[in-house]
Amino acid sequence: MPYQPIENYGLIGNMRTTALVGMNGSIDWFCFPHFDSPSVFAAILDDQIGGRFKIAPKDGAGTQKQYYWPDTNVLVTRFASPQGVVRIIDFMPVGLKETEVGYQGLVRRVQSIRGSVQIRLECSPAFNYSQWSHKTRLTPDGACFDSPGLSLQLGSQIPLTQQGDGVIAEFTLQEGQEAAFSLRGMEPGTECDISLSREKAEALFKQTVQYWRQWLSQCTYKGRWREMVERSALTLKLLTFEPTGAMVAAPTCSLPEGVGGERNWDYRYTWIRDAAFTLYGLLRIGFTDEATKFMAWLEARCRELNPDGSLQIMYGIDGRHHLPETIIDRLEGYKGSRPVRVGNGAYGQLQLDIYGELMDSVYLYNKYGTPISYDLWTHLRRLVNWVCDNWERPDEGVWEVRGGQQHFVYSKLMCWVAIDRGLRLADKRSFPADRERWLKVRDTIYEEIMTKGWSESRKAFIQRYGSDTLDAANLMMPLVFFLSPTDPRMLKTLDATNMPPEQGGLVANGLVYRYNIAETADGLKGEEGTFNICTFWLVEAMTRAGKVDRGRLDDARLMFEQMLGYANHLGLYAEETGHSGEALGNFPQAFTHLALISAAFNLDRTLGSKS
Repeated sequence: MPYQPIENYGLIGNMRTTALVGMNGSIDWFCFPHFDSPSVFAAILDDQIGGRFKIAPKDGAGTQKQYYWPDTNVLVTRFASPQGVVRIIDFMPVGLKETEVGYQGLVRRVQSIRGSVQIRLECSPAFNYSQWSHKTRLTPDGACFDSPGLSLQLGSQIPLTQQGDGVIAEFTLQEGQEAAFSLRGMEPGTECDISLSREKAEALFKQTVQYWRQWLSQCTYKGRWREMVERSALTLKLLTFEPTGAMVAAPTCSLPEGVGGERNWDYRYTWIRDAAFTLYGLLRIGFTDEATKFMAWLEARCRELNPDGSLQIMYGIDGRHHLPETIIDRLEGYKGSRPVRVGNGAYGQLQLDIYGELMDSVYLYNKYGTPISYDLWTHLRRLVNWVCDNWERPDEGVWEVRGGQQHFVYSKLMCWVAIDRGLRLADKRSFPADRERWLKVRDTIYEEIMTKGWSESRKAFIQRYGSDTLDAANLMMPLVFFLSPTDPRMLKTLDATNMPPEQGGLVANGLVYRYNIAETADGLKGEEGTFNICTFWLVEAMTRAGKVDRGRLDDARLMFEQMLGYANHLGLYAEETGHSGEALGNFPQAFTHLALISAAFNLDRTLGSKS
């Protein structure tokens, strides 16, 4: 069936790139060698010409199940039919020795568990979003695919047959037999030397399993929902670019926020906001090494400020500043959702909230990780001064609207956070700072939010000055200690948000919309689903209010448990959940998984001992 549901995929990776593996045994998304490299397989964006690497029983009958090898990012897809049971173990080798660097890429092990099963393999690369042609060379050990910018080797112990620009193979595995395949890069024009023995496949598998289990053993979280928290942590680790410490918002591009619509974006970059929240999520459960590497990446960006002293909202995983947005007309998009965008024009937007998220994450790193350096402080001090000079400007806001700049309340809130955390850091570490000015501006922002950001008619904090529409981002107010979670204004905002959309609220069936698109001129057509991170934000805000109101705490727990039910079969979340419970948007999304970790952490702590 063309176009599997987005939630039908699992993720594998090696902290350089990732691949999406469908329940039907097809790898439908794979960029190589890095997250933001052009695609090799992109059938998820065009079923006909996008390219795929599929291994599955030839008859296609029976049931499919997917699960992760315990405590790892090694994915197992199992097919069961009357003829027998076969499983495919997919992974990208990690923890490689210097002599094994050539194995960076994909390894697929096909094993017959019971009976005799006929298998069909199809590998059809479509380089650079299907824009580059390539030549296919068959070899005694597999095949080579040569394109203008990349050559790949497919290692196979099974004889392959060329079909068009790809290759196919059909073979039968008896019970206990295995066939192993590898796909990795090579220097263009070189001879293929690509055999992957069963013994080597087994060694790489064991090495990879050991790496993930050793990494996960650092996790300090022992509370409720531990399995979901650990799966979220493993997913966030997959979205880390190991060479620089950067973290991508998601490993995919142009998966639609509404099928058939134009809300299709490229998330394979590092947003200051997403990465700062991710840092917080990992720090809370013991992963300090990732936080340290990201802080080094962040410090490098702070040395590359714009001429006016500001930061960009996002950067390439290698730190590059220029991320031009182009449209790939050749691809039809997921289920016809055009346009397919590569690059992201939002990098030039003004989003004032990023400074709050940045300063909050640095403050937490200084508290729970390692004390920051004076040199980093000098850059941060400059950023806080920039916020003092610019907080009154309108901006595009946290949701990156393309309908013009506004005075968004959340942006003002996070400017307050930026200055507040700057003051806290300065006092905690006795750093030099313009404290008198910072205090004055911080208090001015606070009073303006309470005056212009509050609607007497709605009895709630609103999205932007002069409007009456709500915004789920304001649920962050008690989470960043701007307001007490039991402040009457916050409780009224919670109650207003918790109403269904037709009554002016943002919650439908326990799921939260980021805002009401009918009331917000965001410059885009079409519908969107509920935003998963916003649901977890509401859970956390209700949890904090629930410390003195058991009813709200019970509601928070129920909403959290319901939200866990919207994860896919592997515990993964896309950016949004559609009207029928389907996954929408780029997948999996770091923002959602870090919000799950934070909500679980605080909810478990508030609920107290399970005894």
